[in-house]
Amino acid sequence: MNISPKLAIITGGASGIGLATTKAFVANGIKTIIIGRNEEKLKAAANDAGELCSYKAYDLNNTSGIPDFVNSLVKEFGTPDILVNNAGINMKKSFTEVTDQDFQQVIQTNLLSVFSLSREVVKYMLEIGSGSIVNISSMAAQYGIPLVIAYTAAKSAIEGMTRAMATELSPRGIRVNCVAPGFIATAMSGTALDSDPERKNKVLSRTPMGKLGDANDVAAAILYLTSDAAKFVTGVVLPVDGGNSIGF
Repeated sequence: MNISPKLAIITGGASGIGLATTKAFVANGIKTIIIGRNEEKLKAAANDAGELCSYKAYDLNNTSGIPDFVNSLVKEFGTPDILVNNAGINMKKSFTEVTDQDFQQVIQTNLLSVFSLSREVVKYMLEIGSGSIVNISSMAAQYGIPLVIAYTAAKSAIEGMTRAMATELSPRGIRVNCVAPGFIATAMSGTALDSDPERKNKVLSRTPMGKLGDANDVAAAILYLTSDAAKFVTGVVLPVDGGNSIGF
């Protein structure tokens, strides 16, 4: 896969799938900028990833400031070749207990900020006539999962937005794809599933490969989609789920 030299931006790059993707990019010679709210975590992650990794602390919920933020990134680092929209939050609540504010908060972080950041980055990608964007979806957009109504709405919209972006931008040299991780063994998901044995058994029973995935599995898929090996791939939603989305 011909992937370097390139410049990438990864949101939520300090932990979980974002950090695994950061390490995969750096290992393949891609200069990578990770974005998140916690500067301490970002600094530690950048040090862990290596010298090709830089970080910028920014709260992407501040969508009005994103144009200036992207402009400052481009002035400092140059136009990014790759954007991975990985940052997101989840909220587990009964449908009737989800407030308007709860719903809006998840939509703001998981959808609106993705749109705003992508729009501003694309403006610069169009100037060079190339680019690759990978959005992150979820099993919640593949089938119904209870107690995550706002997250499901956001991730379903991400998949639709991926296809619309790909249709509009691919003729101008920008590929847009999406990865839909299954149940991945991260610190957050591991704790949640271990505290709910019934849910964990259900997850494993409907996953044909019979195990949780690893963050590196998702990172490898993202690396592929941003590489020249996928130069004729755009508008796809790629499940990385051990078969969970087609399991019974």
